[in-house]
Amino acid sequence: MAFNPLLLAAMNDADPSEAGLASGVVNTAFMMGGALGLAILASIAASRTDSLRASGEGPLDALTGGYHLAFLVGAIFAIAAATIGATLLRETVVAPAHGREPEPAEEFAGVQ
Repeated sequence: MAFNPLLLAAMNDADPSEAGLASGVVNTAFMMGGALGLAILASIAASRTDSLRASGEGPLDALTGGYHLAFLVGAIFAIAAATIGATLLRETVVAPAHGREPEPAEEFAGVQ
């Protein structure tokens, strides 16, 4: 759900001549971020599962505890990302240079 809005926000300021490069960088960052995030969460789950098994928990309880911690950390990261996004990604409204709102015919005069 977040991929397209984030892609639009990332590509918003790219010049048309650099759109391909910017798109490649953004998509690479998305793929690397997903892979790194999954690796971190899997490591957290495995570490917690091993520590619960070492303390005498059963295999299913230990596995459930490991996944519980991984999902909790993932939720915390998602909340932090949403907070940062809501804080830093504000839409700026630029007033026309001549001080008046454009007429509907002026807005789309060049669009066919």
